[in-house]
Amino acid sequence: MITQTEATATVSTPTTGSTTDMTFTFASPAEIFYNQSKNIRQVDVPAISGNMSILADHVPILGVLKPGVVTVFESDGNTKRFFVSSGSIAVHPDSSVQLLSEEAASIENLDPTACQDALSNSKRRLESAKDDKEKAEAQIEIDCAEAALKASSGVFQ
Repeated sequence: MITQTEATATVSTPTTGSTTDMTFTFASPAEIFYNQSKNIRQVDVPAISGNMSILADHVPILGVLKPGVVTVFESDGNTKRFFVSSGSIAVHPDSSVQLLSEEAASIENLDPTACQDALSNSKRRLESAKDDKEKAEAQIEIDCAEAALKASSGVFQ
């Protein structure tokens, strides 16, 4: 007897809509950037497993975001970039995508001087850390500050 598991099952493509149909939600605790928007062609995200591009009909996934830049390509040709500190991405079989970030800001709102100050402060905290927990927290702050500084300087990869 042959059984089929979820891992070996064939996933059928949706029978309605076109390959440009994607419902996109992107939010942080402080702001909602997209709320079930349907005018999204592609989303590029910095994931722990590597950067990835998401299009409509993407294979369903769950992913963990790392500090970096999320790029949203809208159907009308506009491109928007956001810095994210961390979070998660979920792609569902119906081409809906949810991106939830701990902190997020439009690239235009990043201040390079503030990013550099945050990096310097985080490095000082790492040097004065008394235990592994403090060291880990400071290293996370450094990773975020470095990514924000790159993003504020126009480096998106």
